[in-house]
Amino acid sequence: MALVVKKFGGTSVGSIDRIKVVAKRIKTDWESGQDVIVVVSARAGVTNELINRARSLSAVPSDREMDMLLAVGEQETIALMAIALQSLGVPAVSRTGPQAGIVTDFAHTRARIRSINGGDIKERLAERNVVIVAGFQGISERGQVTTFGRGGSDLTGIALAAALDAEKCEIYTDVDGVYTADPRIVPDAQKIQEISYEELLELASSGSKVMQARAVEFAQKYNVTFEVRSSFNHNTGTIVKAEAPSMEDVVVSGVAVDNNQAKIVVRNVPDRAGTAAKVFQVISEAGVIVDMIVQNIGHEGKANLTFTVPRDDIYKAEKAVKQLYGDEVTLSAADEIAKISVVGIGMRSHSGVAAAFFAALAETGISIQLINTSEIKISVAIKPEEADEAARAVHDAFGLGDQPNGA
Repeated sequence: MALVVKKFGGTSVGSIDRIKVVAKRIKTDWESGQDVIVVVSARAGVTNELINRARSLSAVPSDREMDMLLAVGEQETIALMAIALQSLGVPAVSRTGPQAGIVTDFAHTRARIRSINGGDIKERLAERNVVIVAGFQGISERGQVTTFGRGGSDLTGIALAAALDAEKCEIYTDVDGVYTADPRIVPDAQKIQEISYEELLELASSGSKVMQARAVEFAQKYNVTFEVRSSFNHNTGTIVKAEAPSMEDVVVSGVAVDNNQAKIVVRNVPDRAGTAAKVFQVISEAGVIVDMIVQNIGHEGKANLTFTVPRDDIYKAEKAVKQLYGDEVTLSAADEIAKISVVGIGMRSHSGVAAAFFAALAETGISIQLINTSEIKISVAIKPEEADEAARAVHDAFGLGDQPNGA
């Protein structure tokens, strides 16, 4: 029988009523003869509540203990979902990430998957059970519970689909699919029918909250075609797959806004070869991802280094640099920054995208602080209070609201 993996996010299972709705939807697919694996997130708000509890006890709680704590959220959901399905007459069993054989490295709170053996999932499916797996978590080779970071349930769903050779993978969220921009910010944003892994990866890493970037990267590596769709209706969603030649006809596919960035300025670093390498090496070792980078022209043997990191990682980044240079340098951090990005594989073969992007911002009086580019993406850092206006201006500049069915 066809195997389908269905992942439901926190808003989709945010209450008992929502869990009942999802259970009925799963029952329909099970009754059609499909083998069904369901991956669930913690209920909306639960993870934040657990984090707040931990931080009320310690400003910097242990990563190992945070994994033990945060894994609880998904474990609650799998049990509730199994109970809901059983009440509908559907045989169902719940499995934690470790029980599903998801083995990871040792990096607590940001673990990477090493292997998946599936545990006893295939046996339970053969008995016509719906198997409900806790997203976001696994077990290290040392036997420790680990988690995958924000949005990690997406990664669990994609990884299980790849490991168990599922015919279909569906990612259910609170929106109909991937849009040309956040519809809450840009009213005329359009749903995209199909998008490449590479484009969605850039959008996800640029602030689009539809999918976790690492999950998209995993799907691309193992060629897992999946559909992003809503659990609140039965509309078709957005198909995410390998790049097709026709996709290059659309220059820009989407605009993303990221309000979770912080800017760090390191002043008076030594102006000599290898300085930047040392700084970003220690930041990398601290587990912090750096995005935009600018180094000014040195003066009297000193220079300033400016870069952006996720807002939650300010402390880790500052601590790493301080341990490297001590009082030789001064640091300042500002969490008042937003990143606006335009993404599209058509940018490879079309010129003028940067000019149109910057002109749209200039016409609205928005100043650019930092710029970062890749082959299919251009990002700029601006004031956060200007982010929504910037997104609408750029979306209009590229005519994304004029496409009746998206890209």
